[in-house]
Amino acid sequence: MIPGEGACDSPQLPVIYPKGIEIIQPSVATKELRWVGVCKSINPERVESLSRPPHHHEMPQSLAKILVHTVFSTKERRPFLGDQALREELHRYLGGIPANLDCQPIIVGGVEDHVHLLCALSRTCEPAEMVKEAKRGSSLWLKTRGPDFQDFAWQNGYGIFSIGFSQIQSVRDYIAGQEEHHRKVSFQDEFRQLLRRYEIEFDERYIWD
Repeated sequence: MIPGEGACDSPQLPVIYPKGIEIIQPSVATKELRWVGVCKSINPERVESLSRPPHHHEMPQSLAKILVHTVFSTKERRPFLGDQALREELHRYLGGIPANLDCQPIIVGGVEDHVHLLCALSRTCEPAEMVKEAKRGSSLWLKTRGPDFQDFAWQNGYGIFSIGFSQIQSVRDYIAGQEEHHRKVSFQDEFRQLLRRYEIEFDERYIWD
């Protein structure tokens, strides 16, 4: 302590350190230690900070627009969905499942043995998770539609293809025209065409189930 410095002149209790610890104190007077300030405050424990610009707490945004065209068939391509009224009701139900996952459905279509689903994926939803939930939920719903659907099942596999924003309308029109399209082309040929268009290698032994 330096005499005559106001509040800092109060007597200090001796500091007792544990045994075995040696504290080396500088032998230079406090005034000669340039980084040590002389205490003049009557409230030495109070620290005054420099003014800073206000800190804003806006949450950062992570944005995405991931468009996918998903295709899958009934088990063994059985024509479970031949009734048009039932098929349209199924398509509406299928569209609600991605919506519950924060994935924006755009259009659902198809014919008696398969469906097409165009949607925008949520930023946090994985494609496989969306397809799994779409299959699971719609399969359970179909089983409630009568005894003819007790053994209903979708195929185990599926196809999912990314599209560009500028392709939305053409893919939407393609899905909306499924009935006309499949008067000339089978589901298997359609699926092969999609795989080749996207240059996806495949083995015929494992894609039909």
